[in-house]
Amino acid sequence: MSKKKRRPQPVPVDGLHNIFDAHTHLYSHKDSDAALVERARAAGVTRMVTVGDDMEESRAVVETARQFPDVFAAVAIHPTRAGQLDDAARAELEQLAQDPDCVAVGETGLDTYWIKHSPEDTAPLEVQEEALRWHAGLAARVGKTLMIHNREADADLLRVLATVPEQKKVMLHCFSSPLEVAKQALDRGYVLSFAGNVTFKRNEQLREAARLAPASQLLIETDAPYMTPEPFRGQRNEPALIGHTWQCVADVRGVSVQQLAEDLAPTFTDVFGV
Repeated sequence: MSKKKRRPQPVPVDGLHNIFDAHTHLYSHKDSDAALVERARAAGVTRMVTVGDDMEESRAVVETARQFPDVFAAVAIHPTRAGQLDDAARAELEQLAQDPDCVAVGETGLDTYWIKHSPEDTAPLEVQEEALRWHAGLAARVGKTLMIHNREADADLLRVLATVPEQKKVMLHCFSSPLEVAKQALDRGYVLSFAGNVTFKRNEQLREAARLAPASQLLIETDAPYMTPEPFRGQRNEPALIGHTWQCVADVRGVSVQQLAEDLAPTFTDVFGV
């Protein structure tokens, strides 16, 4: 009887320092925030943004950011849950977004993938669009970055973003779109943030987008507990593993990770104000 091949256990990249995680979900982990933050610090992560995608998580990430000086929050209702954006949620998000430890409004955006695959559990596109426009208005009012989720909605997303109020910054998190969309986004001044899927073998266009993006429009994230980078794809992700994604992006740009960290540190500050 053949034995099933065991996957290697995820481990951080050694020897890195002053890297960041521009989008993670600490609240979605079984481990405590303190344990996750401690492991991330040991792996060289000095700043991270933990993100809400419903009201419960949005409240939690602001509380987490208040506890740790190197953790910051983003608050919103995810597009697939856009139907939850009632008057009470809007009023509370207005307050949370003004908290000094909240640095972005997100993740909001558009998602047609789940409309196709689970329509009974997913807000319709017109409801998602209304929620995106409201979140964009909030980001403009509080002067913080608009953090965008986009899954298989490129044309509609670019259409909507072209008509919302002027933003401090627009960050396309876990960028996963074709190269032509990346070029359009960069031309508009948007920031592309790459997660572990940039390391996947078939995603050559994502690596090319990461190579082309100016340092001032480039960020790196985990989207943990999802999008675990190679060689640990399919296992649970966390901020401590982000070094593998940094290494991939550094390689395609022809620089060391530490040079890339120096190049992108001002971008994190510019996007999030910290």
